[in-house]
Amino acid sequence: MVRIAAEHAPAHAPEHVPENAMVEAEEIARFYDRCSDLMRELLDGLAQAPDRPRPFPEIEDAIGWPRRRIASVLGGVCHLRRMEFAGRRPYHFNEPRMAVSRRWELWVDGAQARVIQAERLSVR
Repeated sequence: MVRIAAEHAPAHAPEHVPENAMVEAEEIARFYDRCSDLMRELLDGLAQAPDRPRPFPEIEDAIGWPRRRIASVLGGVCHLRRMEFAGRRPYHFNEPRMAVSRRWELWVDGAQARVIQAERLSVR
């Protein structure tokens, strides 16, 4: 297994359940392969701006999605995360009470982004 170096968000925004963020390249790649097309599209969008926590509406605008789609996609992938990945996820969350935007923020770190981008290219 290749363990990727964890790269995290700024210290001023505490991460929600940081131990659930995936750090192994093979696990991230397997998640990317197993998830839905919409989840892959979300991961691809997050990988375009690594290490930059953003609130859902900002991410949806960047991807060209309607409002609240991220919440729906994350809800849809919940079963896969629990059943096959012990609740782990290839992205990070910031808690709203301390986030700059005061909303839930989502991001991938640089190491996760590199795995996602490599997987995206290999799928084509």
